Amino acid sequence: MKKRIISLLLTIPMLFTIGCSKNNKINQSEENLEGKINIYTSIYPLYDFTKKVGGDKVNVTNLVPAGTEPHDWEISTSDIVNLEKADMLIYNGAGIENWTDKVKNTLENKDIVYVKTSENLELHKVDESHSHDHDHEEDEHDHGIYDPHTWLSIENAQKEMENIKDALVKYDPENADYYESNFETYENKFEELEEKYSKKLDPIENKTIIVAHEAFGYLCEEYDIKQEGIEGLTPDSEPDPARMTEIIKFAKEHNVKTIFFEELVSPKVAETIAKEINANTEVLNPLEGLSEEQIKNGEDYFSIMEKNLEAIYNSLK
Repeated sequence: MKKRIISLLLTIPMLFTIGCSKNNKINQSEENLEGKINIYTSIYPLYDFTKKVGGDKVNVTNLVPAGTEPHDWEISTSDIVNLEKADMLIYNGAGIENWTDKVKNTLENKDIVYVKTSENLELHKVDESHSHDHDHEEDEHDHGIYDPHTWLSIENAQKEMENIKDALVKYDPENADYYESNFETYENKFEELEEKYSKKLDPIENKTIIVAHEAFGYLCEEYDIKQEGIEGLTPDSEPDPARMTEIIKFAKEHNVKTIFFEELVSPKVAETIAKEINANTEVLNPLEGLSEEQIKNGEDYFSIMEKNLEAIYNSLK
């Protein structure tokens, strides 16, 4: 009888342990959405690229909320807490994020994989004599030294998606073929997009655009376009009267008939300049973030870049 009681007492903790273990696995599964790789991204283009390559193998959350200008965004305590459960953080680098040091120094999650998508890209150094930015702090990516808007080059965007694909293949080699196949699909779409840009823009001579801030340098270099920014690399301040006078003079000298502004930034300055020179205003989207409505309507990197092409072409033809 004593042996039976002892045996029963030994069995109860084992059953309790098994039950707890099972419940823990269920909770982890629910948190991980049935075993999907839990990924956080820093800006919309990387969110879009990761979802396209990762497909149903990943759960992707973009840290910057829809409709928020990422230059103004700061990481919160709740974001740090969420990152403790992340498998991967995908960020652009080159200065667009000013919080990566804080994350790396704060997180207790030492298993998280950091993926810098601008790795091995040829970055543009900021021309200090031509920059209108104000008091930028430097971080580990030399914020303020490089133009961070790498994804607006179609060639760069393809490489950044490839860097994401390579990271997923390394992290989850069992599904390597799946990620490779997805990337190949969108690799073809990048090539088609490049062809559309070349076909429309290459024949045009003397291409000059005025933009809200100088986010389009990589794209302009690819198609021999000169961009003149009302502000520098960040749209966080209004130009002084002297700068406004310079822009108006520049627009008249170069016969600019369209002043571009961005959806996430007030169009007030662009409208003032356009009124002064009897020009139009149009949206040119730097894809730093999409609005909730755009996401709901199924917009993505490719559809927005095609709209950008039409806007640029119509302003130059």
